[in-house]
Amino acid sequence: MARSSRKARRLIVGDATFRWTVGHLHDVTEGPAGRYQDCRETLTLRRDGAPGRLVLVFGGAAGRLVPDGILESGAVGTTGGTWLNLHEPGAVRALLDEARARGWRPEDPAATETDGWPLFDTVTARRDAGRSGTEQQSN
Repeated sequence: MARSSRKARRLIVGDATFRWTVGHLHDVTEGPAGRYQDCRETLTLRRDGAPGRLVLVFGGAAGRLVPDGILESGAVGTTGGTWLNLHEPGAVRALLDEARARGWRPEDPAATETDGWPLFDTVTARRDAGRSGTEQQSN
């Protein structure tokens, strides 16, 4: 079962326009009670006019949190308190930049689905380091 943003949002990066949506996936167990399990938050990106598509998947795992009826849609984080909101353009831009730095090319014809957590770790570490640098400069 999947749930996603109704309309792709636009993100301008230089001369390129990217479209992105946030979605939520989960499996439903069989039986009369039908329980949800294996919740995953997804961020799908594509550049206008290019065939490629990137799907970052944030699944629940030890120390990793995704919406499961308790958290807001688009919230992904760690039990240590580090969070990103996949509905925020700044978070999307940071993840896009990191994916491109790691070799994702929107010109490639195939859709690429990958684990988003390694990008999350790098993006949030960079963000936290930037905040620490700003705090040190203001002291």
